Amino acid sequence: MLWIPFTLLAAFTQALRNAQQKQLSRDVNALGVTLARFIWALPLAVIYLALLHLIEPAELPQFSGRFVFDVSAAAFAQILATALMVLLFQRRNYAAGVGLAKSEALLAAVLGSVFFGALLGPLGWLGIVVGSAAVWLMKGRSAPGSLDLSTLLLGLGSGLCFALTTLWVRDACHQLSLPFMHTAAWALVWTISIQVAALTGWLALRDRQTLVKLWQRPSLVFRISLSSSIASLCWFTAVNLQDVGLVKTLGQIEVFFTLLLSQHWLKEQVSQREKIGLLLIVISAMLVVLPTLAVW
Repeated sequence: MLWIPFTLLAAFTQALRNAQQKQLSRDVNALGVTLARFIWALPLAVIYLALLHLIEPAELPQFSGRFVFDVSAAAFAQILATALMVLLFQRRNYAAGVGLAKSEALLAAVLGSVFFGALLGPLGWLGIVVGSAAVWLMKGRSAPGSLDLSTLLLGLGSGLCFALTTLWVRDACHQLSLPFMHTAAWALVWTISIQVAALTGWLALRDRQTLVKLWQRPSLVFRISLSSSIASLCWFTAVNLQDVGLVKTLGQIEVFFTLLLSQHWLKEQVSQREKIGLLLIVISAMLVVLPTLAVW
């Protein structure tokens, strides 16, 4: 049952982060916006891990080769996924691209079943399909011909990389013999450390001007990192407790949060197709959660 509130909080904070990243992407390139997601998240994650061990002491874990591989693969997959998402932000057909990127839930379920031994029941698979259909429906109307091949590949590539990230994180968490909160925190610290080192080193060598632009926007960069660290911690914890496909399907309620934020801040109207999509997302979430409630 705990995976449900963690997933809902992750979806909400991710909606906030995406809006902030879109704002930053107007002036900063894809790798810079990607680094903004992680740069302050690292000290926040370390502080959280330290507090967790103070509140609930646990032995320091032993990190196997498989754990190191998993967190490294997850770190670079998440970098690529975020960079592709930022490129989608910078296109006119941004909404359509985000809809395509939300294929993550279905891709995670398929990859998890084939390569990671995840078992999903009929209702879980139905929820995944319904949720994916809902996001595609809500992707918005595009101008004729605007959904070109490059946008299609960017969206699907982003969804695939996000799916692989969560699958590798889940596998990494299962390599540690610690309480689930501790394993998620350790995986988060390792992953963000690799991401910050890789991105900062690359930009310092190849594009120092991007680092300067990030330095000139401390408030926005910190808010992106804060919302990102909360979202990542909640995602990592949720996928440690439940199959990735189910977590990501329930997590598609992020689209609902995004629409609420758009209406509140931008005073936008919700179209009929968006209302139908919202209903389908609710149905998808119910299909995912009901089997868990029945067992509980």
